[in-house]
Amino acid sequence: MKQLKLTGFVIFLFFLTESLTLSTKPQDVDDVSITQKFIQENVGYITIIIFAQYIQEASFEEVETLVKTMTEYRDKCLADMTLPECSELANDVLLENICALEGLPQKHNFSHCCSKVDLEKKLCFFHHKKADVGFLPPLPTLDPEEKCQTYKNNRESFLNNYIYEVSRRNPFVFAPTLLTVAARFEEMTKTCCEEQDKANCFRTKAEPVIQYLKASSSFQKNVCGALIKFGLQVLESINIAILSQKFPKIEFKELTSLLEDVSSKYDGCCEGDAVQCIRGRSKVMSHICLKQDSISSKIKECCEKKIPERGECIISSNKDDRPKDLSLREAKFTESENVCEERDANQTSFMAEFLYEYSRRHPELSTPELLRIAGVYEDLLKECCHTENPPDCYRHAEHRFNETTEKSLKIVQRECERSQNLGKEDLKYYYLIKLTKIAPQLSTEELTFLGKEMVTALTTCCTLSEEFACVDNLMDLVLGELCGINENRNINPDVDHCCKTNFAFRRSCFEGLEADKAYVPPSTFQGLFTFHTDLCQAHKEELQRKKDRFLVNVVKLKPELPDVELRSLLTDFTNVVVKCCQAEGPEACFNEEGPKVAAKC
Repeated sequence: MKQLKLTGFVIFLFFLTESLTLSTKPQDVDDVSITQKFIQENVGYITIIIFAQYIQEASFEEVETLVKTMTEYRDKCLADMTLPECSELANDVLLENICALEGLPQKHNFSHCCSKVDLEKKLCFFHHKKADVGFLPPLPTLDPEEKCQTYKNNRESFLNNYIYEVSRRNPFVFAPTLLTVAARFEEMTKTCCEEQDKANCFRTKAEPVIQYLKASSSFQKNVCGALIKFGLQVLESINIAILSQKFPKIEFKELTSLLEDVSSKYDGCCEGDAVQCIRGRSKVMSHICLKQDSISSKIKECCEKKIPERGECIISSNKDDRPKDLSLREAKFTESENVCEERDANQTSFMAEFLYEYSRRHPELSTPELLRIAGVYEDLLKECCHTENPPDCYRHAEHRFNETTEKSLKIVQRECERSQNLGKEDLKYYYLIKLTKIAPQLSTEELTFLGKEMVTALTTCCTLSEEFACVDNLMDLVLGELCGINENRNINPDVDHCCKTNFAFRRSCFEGLEADKAYVPPSTFQGLFTFHTDLCQAHKEELQRKKDRFLVNVVKLKPELPDVELRSLLTDFTNVVVKCCQAEGPEACFNEEGPKVAAKC
């Protein structure tokens, strides 16, 4: 049930195990005090996350200096909470201390943020974050034996450094997720350091941690992008759709109450306020378990677990069973004579209830599709409620809904057919060319990442019984990565239009995009056709990355070339590598063959 896990995983990413040093106490203990203790005990880790995410260029030594300052601040306030500075919000104190580090604001170009106050200051630091981390050096890798020895010698410094490196490369991932990743990394380190074949152990156990981090990052950026670009109402619609599918027996009134906790936590999490994010997540968890009888029959055992385990348990729990008395459709929205009057009385609440009722009846649909249906219904009512006979107009709403789903289904079917016909490698090249032509302004690293993610979505989903929802959900996350989280991210007018006009319909918008005709390619691409013997030493995965980058850069240089010619150039590159790496003088061979490939371009 791969898709079932994905669906449950998506909305509950922030209900993760409160790991590392949080005490394991039964659920009926005061969650607020447990959360506060967790924050106090993990102030060092939280400081690293915030600092490394806001100022990604900062060195580990600079981060350690701030950790020392914040630990001293915590100890001082624990000794005397009446001190004036102890009444300040933790994130404000941390930003003040970042700005107070001598020479750092000037060195890393954020002094303009330090001159601002309150929300403006927080948003300035948020906008300083860079999604494209190509400017950072490659992630340091240690030999397994060396890794184990370093962990044994100084556990705290080892984990601090790991959190620092992961945080600066994932600037928009929520703090609770990064703490969970760190806890899993430590668990993996403990296990693998006891094994004889340490390298194989690390390789095997690291993969699910990496996938978990990637999935978390993708979802969190997508949802925060929706909040920042489209506002709270779109965020609430996303949460209504997912929670209603996960918990179909929840009453609308209870859902509304839960939504207040869920939606309010995103302000802190999306802006990078780690402390507020942790507190918000804990509040949501407590709400769900306190009201579990009216929310879901599937989480009873989860809520009986100690706090560190219950979050993961809820994530992996199946969708609740559909209530037996739930009709196939809710007549009040299409057959009542008073739909327009009810809508006019409170449009926000009315549309929220419609989305709730439709979502709980359609577990087979994706979140974006449910939002599309809600949009179609809202537009239909705008039209119908101005006619002489509104009921006769909106009575055909189900037909409109089915039409909308059919269009979305055809897009997914086309993509899955393409995936089946092309195979994994050719499918990736198809998307690398398509994405680069649409958005050549993106960096080569971003484009190769997006192409691979498109392929992962299709190869993961296209053989599942839940194919439609799985493909639509995961492809939407890839578009979220492309569009980015900041509202001031501009790529080109056509792409920006799809990213910023309508969250629910951006998939169909991107379907209609063609190559960016306004793009002016560079006259040359330095080093693109200069090949060296490092290609012969590259292992299989590294050589594949070089091939992907070559293709993207060729498209950037010659976007007007047909796809078949671009693929031909990639084949030429591959053939040159094979030929020259088998030659007696590889470097001379590359010097001779490189210009021949360039001449065809």
